[in-house]
Amino acid sequence: ASDDEAIEKPSDESATHQDPDSKSAVAKKRKKPTECFLTQPEDTPESTVKAKKRKKKKISDILEKSPPKPGVPEDLQNLLSQHFGTKRSVIEIEELKLPDSCFLPANDLTHSFSSYLKEVCPKWARFRKNHKEKKSLVMLVICSSALRSLELIKSMTAFRGDCRVLKLFAKHIKIKEQMNMLEKGVFHIGVGTPGRIKALVEQDGLCLNSTKYIILDWNWRDQKLRRMMDIPEV
Repeated sequence: ASDDEAIEKPSDESATHQDPDSKSAVAKKRKKPTECFLTQPEDTPESTVKAKKRKKKKISDILEKSPPKPGVPEDLQNLLSQHFGTKRSVIEIEELKLPDSCFLPANDLTHSFSSYLKEVCPKWARFRKNHKEKKSLVMLVICSSALRSLELIKSMTAFRGDCRVLKLFAKHIKIKEQMNMLEKGVFHIGVGTPGRIKALVEQDGLCLNSTKYIILDWNWRDQKLRRMMDIPEV
C-alpha cells in the first residue's frame, strides 16, 4: 500500500504542477482567435470595394461586347409615349403615334452610312435638284455629339455628292451664325445634335416643312456607353 501511495503522490504533484501551465496554454489559445477576429473587419471593406469595382468593369465589358440591334418603329413610339405620358392627355398621345408607313427600314448593320442612305433614299438626286428653299433642309441627321456628327458627315461623302451640308451642333459654332447661313443659302442636309436643332426650330431659324427624311443615329454609344436615347436631356 505504501508503494502505491508513493506512486500516486508524484502523479498528484505533477498534476498540480501542470495546472498553471495548462491554464496559460488555454489562455493563449483563446487569445489567438480574438486577434484574428480583430484583423478581419479591417480587411473586409477593402475587399468589398475591390469586388464592387470589378463588378462595374464587368458590366462595362458586357455592354461593349453586346451586339447592337437594329431599331424598330416600336422603340421610337415607346420613347415618345414615355416622355409625353405625364405631360399630355390621352388624345394628344394618340395623335403622336405614327403609322408604320412613316418609317423606312433600319440599317441592318451590314451597310455603311452612304450605302444605307442610297438604299432608303433612291430619289435623292431629284429631291436635291428641286430643293431651292432657304431656312429648310431635305434630310436631317440627328446624333448625340458634335464629334459623332463630323464622323457621319465624312462617312456620307459617296451619297451626298455636291449637295451642301450644314453642321447643326453647338461646339465652336454660334446659333446666330447657323441662322444666318440658313437665311442666306440653300442647304440640303443638316447633321447635328438634338439640343441645337431644337433651339433652331424654336427660334424660327430652321423650318421643317420641306424635310423628307429624318435619320436617327440610334445604336452609336459614347464613352459612357450611352446611346442618344439613353441621355436624359435628349
